[in-house]
Amino acid sequence: MIEIRLHARAGQGMVTGAELIALAANYEGKSSQAFPFFGSEKRGPPVEAYARIADKPIMIHEEISEPDYVIVGDASILDSVDVCAGLKEDGIVIINSDKKPGELGLKAKRVFTVDATEVALKHFKKLILNTVMLGAFCKVTGVVKLESVKRAIKEKLGEKFSEKIIEANINAIQEIYDTMEVEKVKV
Repeated sequence: MIEIRLHARAGQGMVTGAELIALAANYEGKSSQAFPFFGSEKRGPPVEAYARIADKPIMIHEEISEPDYVIVGDASILDSVDVCAGLKEDGIVIINSDKKPGELGLKAKRVFTVDATEVALKHFKKLILNTVMLGAFCKVTGVVKLESVKRAIKEKLGEKFSEKIIEANINAIQEIYDTMEVEKVKV
C-alpha cells in the first residue's frame, strides 16, 4: 500500500488534491481512498489530507502516520508542522519552495522542491496549489500517471467549475510536469 500525506493551509486545495490522487488511482484500476483532517474550519490554518493507493481493497481508514510520500503545498507551515514526522526511511517529500532542498533543513533523505506558487499565480491569480503540486507528484514518483490526474481534474472540477478553470488547472499541471527537472524515482 502507498500512503500519501498532503500539507498546506486551509483554502489551498490540498483536500481536493488528495481526492484527485485517489480518483486518478481508481482510473488505473487501483483501490484508493482520500480524506481530510481539519483542525479548524476557517481559511488559513494548517491542514492535512491523506490518500492511500493499493492493489486490493483498503480496509483501514485512519490518519496516515508513516507516509511513503509527503506533499507540502505551503512552506510557511514548516515553522509549526513537522511534515517529516513518521516519514518512511526511503520516503519522499515534495515541497512548494523556491529554495533548494538542502536549504529547508528537513529531516528526510529525499526532498524535491518546485516553485508551485509562481505557476499557481500565473494560471489562477491566487494560491490554489493542489493541481500544481500534483504535477510535481506525478513527475517525481510516477505513482499515478499525469493523464489519469488530468482526467480526474476534468471529472471532479467539472462538477463545480467552468471549462476555463479546468483548462487553467490542466495547463498548470502540465507546466510543472514539463519544467520540473528530477531523476525518476522507482515505486
